[in-house]
Amino acid sequence: MPITTEQELSSNARALFLKAKHANEIGNHGYVLQLVQTVLKEAPGFLDGRKLARAASLAQNKGRRSTFSLAGTTFSITSSGSVKKDPLVAMELAEKSLANDPQSQQANQLLFEAANKAGFPEVASFALETLVGANPKDTKILHQLAAHYSAIGDNEKAVAVYNRILQITPNDLEAIKKSKDASASATLKRGKWEEVAQSGGSMNFRDLLGKKDEAVALENRAKIVRTSDQISQQVSEIYAAWELHQNNVDLSRRLASLYEQWFEVTLADNGPADEADGYLENAIWFYTHTNTLLNGGDTSIARKQSDLEFRKLDRRIKTLQDWLSKVDASHPEAQPYADELEMLTKQRDGSVIETAKKRVADNPTDLQLRYELGEALMNAGQFTEAIPELQRARQNPNVRLKAMNLLGQCFVEKGMLDLAVTQFKTAASEIIAMDNIKKEVLYKLGLAYEKMGKREESLQCFKEIYESDYGYLDVAKRVESSYGG
Repeated sequence: MPITTEQELSSNARALFLKAKHANEIGNHGYVLQLVQTVLKEAPGFLDGRKLARAASLAQNKGRRSTFSLAGTTFSITSSGSVKKDPLVAMELAEKSLANDPQSQQANQLLFEAANKAGFPEVASFALETLVGANPKDTKILHQLAAHYSAIGDNEKAVAVYNRILQITPNDLEAIKKSKDASASATLKRGKWEEVAQSGGSMNFRDLLGKKDEAVALENRAKIVRTSDQISQQVSEIYAAWELHQNNVDLSRRLASLYEQWFEVTLADNGPADEADGYLENAIWFYTHTNTLLNGGDTSIARKQSDLEFRKLDRRIKTLQDWLSKVDASHPEAQPYADELEMLTKQRDGSVIETAKKRVADNPTDLQLRYELGEALMNAGQFTEAIPELQRARQNPNVRLKAMNLLGQCFVEKGMLDLAVTQFKTAASEIIAMDNIKKEVLYKLGLAYEKMGKREESLQCFKEIYESDYGYLDVAKRVESSYGG
């Protein structure tokens, strides 16, 4: 049975889920669980809903010891016939328990068995993945998850889990054997050897021998990459196959991803800047090549390509800024570099806006993209143009608070302080916890009040932050000075 997507929910269920996402954003986790459970009664295969519920439950029950009870009584999965009688009811029962104890082994095992029985293998995977997250070194659960992946044909994930087991217990003979079996199955599937067996003699194994190097390289996708040396080895293996099949999308995409990882690892290890830049260049090239092979049909690849190009531009801008900050203006190369910095900054801002506009044009109903365009316009000082985009973005609960924060900044820049105050106050009122976002909004609200000459209202904002975080920016100085200290 296929997983239900948000778009496939009924209008009522989708409205409830949007409310749940908004409630989660403002920290109202109990309401999230209440709403999502209602949605899941209608759409038990809605995996994104279960993921949101689990995240809310983890946040709400943080620090509590894991227990397991259902309606106040201990529940035995093996002795219960609920899974066999009605797996959907069993899934509902498990979900109610997981709201109070998201990492419960018995409740997750109940969800796993019931989801499998009901025909939702992805939900079953999620149940075991939750247990692995809570018990990352429990090889018994890891074995169960790997076996499940193999059973549903997700052999590459199975290999990755078996490799994880072998990192914990290198001499686990069962993991060694099953890892090889799963790896072979994955290779067979990718190489389409089954087509040969089912072709009735019209194909033979020699038809696919040319793809042998590709199969070997692709098998390495399941390997856990952690070090520069491991990435280097995989790049070497896959590149050899790619040279023979340069129009292969899978190989090109994998090389792009590996070079991107290599870039990130080099940065994290404080490696040479020129090496990092080289890996970044290669990642951009392979993402561009992959995008060309796909004729722009995969938006995630196109986005990766443009994002990394912006990353490259940002790195050059930062290098110039750092260098110019350390030399005297009379340095013979200062002016040329200053000119280059000004040109690149304008180029970056223009490119970011153009890219954001194109994404909105391609997906005009995507409010996340509206937010990104509004943010780009605001950063470029185009406040009037940013306002309508950010106003539309407020309708998306995932970016609502951030959009209101930026809207307030736009109104401040345009001198519309009363409108700015309205945005900041609304955003602050919807954030329950005094987190970094709320502190930022309150601080900007205080500054807006200050510009309006409303000293008491301004000071009250700073005091709210002061009571929670003494060291936040200059709030301590502002608050203490108001007492004459």
